[in-house]
Amino acid sequence: MRKLPILEKTTNPLRKPDWIRVKIPTGPEVANVKSMLRNKKLITVCEEASCPNLPECFSHGTATFMIMGDICTRRCSFCDVAHGKPAPLDEDEPQNVADAVAEMGLSFVVITSVDRDDLRDGGALHFVKTIQAIRTQTPDVGIEVLVPDFRGKSKLPKALDLFADGLPDVFNHNIETVPSLYKQARPGADYAWSLKVLKDFKARYPSLITKSGAMLGLGETKDEVIALMHDLREHDVQSITLGQYLQPTPYHMAVDRFVHPDEFRELADIAKSLGFEHVASGPMVRSSYHADQQVKGDLIT
Repeated sequence: MRKLPILEKTTNPLRKPDWIRVKIPTGPEVANVKSMLRNKKLITVCEEASCPNLPECFSHGTATFMIMGDICTRRCSFCDVAHGKPAPLDEDEPQNVADAVAEMGLSFVVITSVDRDDLRDGGALHFVKTIQAIRTQTPDVGIEVLVPDFRGKSKLPKALDLFADGLPDVFNHNIETVPSLYKQARPGADYAWSLKVLKDFKARYPSLITKSGAMLGLGETKDEVIALMHDLREHDVQSITLGQYLQPTPYHMAVDRFVHPDEFRELADIAKSLGFEHVASGPMVRSSYHADQQVKGDLIT
């Protein structure tokens, strides 16, 4: 599906500073991983979301898998994933992901998805089937899921209950930005509901790690970011990622400012003082970037 323009074209984008560096994917490792993924009809968020860390991750033979297709039922102004009517679920996908994880020799894998508001459980069962397939084939692999918000009064309890049959090691749901920017950046979502998703999962499965992340540079203030971190801690979130928003195309939400690395370090110190157990903060940090390292400790770049 064609990626339709989200907003009017940005005519005078901000110039990227020296600390924002994106390398062009090169080398046989990148080509080999892409070839294997296409053969198994798999999608990575690394490619679909135009992640700036794709060359580094692919060159190390790692990837974040995006299940349930590449068409999202929502249309967020910051996101480069296509919007429209999704195809039916591929029942072979969970096993194909498990096969790829084994073939790549991964020790830690991140599973994410598009929003599937068309499904009664928001896609939770498909997540569980994928976790089960990976556990069966490579039981020692660490698994993080980066889930949608399962929005709907009856959808969320059902979705979270389903995870009892296939638990990840890390449950991640991104808050994305501060409340004042939700209408502009994330119109199909709700800030308080996203906090509820995280808190309700932790209440059901208290031994597991809960995680969330936010993009900076959309127009938020530092005080708003600090308030967001307070909200996450009050909802029992243990791990946080903070990274620079990069406009994927001229037709997406424009970058308001490029946050200096010193500010990312300052915010990391504040996060640790608030009690976050794992902190990843830096211009090029993304939710799944070095996710295995994030579980073990802080990643500040």
